Amino acid sequence: MSRPADLIRTLTERGLTIAVAESLTGGLVVAELVSIPGASAVVRGGIVAYATELKHDLLGVDAALLAAGGPIQAAVAEQMASGVRERLRADIGLATTGAAGPDPQDGHAPGEVWIAVATAAGIRSVRLELGGDRASIRRETVDAAIELASMSLPE
Repeated sequence: MSRPADLIRTLTERGLTIAVAESLTGGLVVAELVSIPGASAVVRGGIVAYATELKHDLLGVDAALLAAGGPIQAAVAEQMASGVRERLRADIGLATTGAAGPDPQDGHAPGEVWIAVATAAGIRSVRLELGGDRASIRRETVDAAIELASMSLPE
């Protein structure tokens, strides 16, 4: 069974829901999750906040944080995960932000990515340094985000 299918099955068994906030992945994480039969029972939805100001407007990311350090940092990913969890009323919030390339973004090299997961127990973020082209960076981010969510599920 695939990692997305395992995640959907586990969420279903535990009666948990998930919501996703995405930047560089542009909806690929939630698309991967909803490709699994039965996902509608546990996937609340997703917000693609690709533009920096939308991270504040739609997800509640602190505007001063974004102004000071840009969208590619741990605290932004964490606030995105927390914001989508709250706004979509899910048990788990999952978020991605980073530079997919081909050019650097705000001083961050392509492949610098932050993913975060928020649950009632707290927030966890992970920094990735990925290689390859834009498509492979986005694909690896999706895989890593689903892995992080799977490892962070409340009992």
